[in-house]
Amino acid sequence: MPFPHASEALSRFTVLDLTRVRSGPTCVRQLADWGANVVKIDALTEDAGGEQPGGPRQGSDFQNLHRNKRAMTLNLKDERGLAVFKRLVAKADVVVENFRPDVKKKLGIDYDSLATINPRIVYGSISGFGQDGPYHKRPGFDQIAQGMGGLMSITGAPGEGPMRVGIPVADLSAGLFCAMGILTALLEREVSGKGQWVQTSLLQAQIFMLDFQAARWLMEKEVAKQAGNNHPTSIPTGVFKTSDGYINIATTGGRIWERCAQAIGAPELVSNPDYATAPARSKNRDALNAEIERHTMTKSTESWVRELNEAGVPCGPIYAIDQMFEDAQVKHLGIAQDVPNEEGRHIRLVGQPVTLSRTPSRMVARPPEFGEQTEEVLKEFGFSADEIARLRDAKVL
Repeated sequence: MPFPHASEALSRFTVLDLTRVRSGPTCVRQLADWGANVVKIDALTEDAGGEQPGGPRQGSDFQNLHRNKRAMTLNLKDERGLAVFKRLVAKADVVVENFRPDVKKKLGIDYDSLATINPRIVYGSISGFGQDGPYHKRPGFDQIAQGMGGLMSITGAPGEGPMRVGIPVADLSAGLFCAMGILTALLEREVSGKGQWVQTSLLQAQIFMLDFQAARWLMEKEVAKQAGNNHPTSIPTGVFKTSDGYINIATTGGRIWERCAQAIGAPELVSNPDYATAPARSKNRDALNAEIERHTMTKSTESWVRELNEAGVPCGPIYAIDQMFEDAQVKHLGIAQDVPNEEGRHIRLVGQPVTLSRTPSRMVARPPEFGEQTEEVLKEFGFSADEIARLRDAKVL
């Protein structure tokens, strides 16, 4: 049976996936979930029994990263394996890799080498620090990028030292940006007929994700500091105790602040000169937060969420992950999706956060086992049964 496509949106594109760990697989997952024919190249040096750089092959992390793909084995350190890969490249649209910049050159699978075989190839690269420059040979890691990219200096409570974010935001954003760059290059190829090299790094992605905090320095020379749960510029915005837990309340602008004060039963705070203007609220942030919390502690989180939303004040509960997946709106959005599989395994993963009306993304295939579709893929690329047998005998596959 033909391999099912997760969507028709990218079904005309073939992607060769050389990535490992997280940033690269995150990129390729975007392409696979929108229907690209993704072939994951499993190196013969990997542990076929299960352990991967990112957890066991049937563990939740690996499963979430590699759904909707096929896999084949290939020894790229063997000249015959390299020749096989180049035959695949000749018919492919995209190659994605996240090797250190010097590694792909040594293997002979860098962009310049592959572009001579297929000038239409779009080649996506993710590195820790960039493809050149003083740090380009350093190994990249998400937490290192969080620190060097400024994020840890503005995360956490004041005076408690730098704090990492609870998700690998540099890895994830680099993967997403690389996927966006690849899609942009594919669109441009429709005009020029030529491929190109798409590059990003964990460091670049993390700096971009600083967004307005980075702009505050570039434009105003203001160095952002840790603010804990308080928003750095919209005040009052933060976490407040309730009678049975906590709630997030966000006010942006004077009108919402007035509605908030009315809703919590403290209209007098609006006319108080200490809180009457945005600069005053910023200067007296701690005192204002204490005043608000004195009122929010009188009722439950559920009550405040209902009352504040009715008053037009942005707010919400603070969920643990299990609670989040039980929320009515989360269930309605259907982002937790089951993955069909012939083994009857329970595989429930996080779906795409974007909906397309005509060509939606679906979970159509569980992540592949080690090299599971090697023969199937090679036949599709024109390899004969005898060629495949010889390659297996030579331990190239």
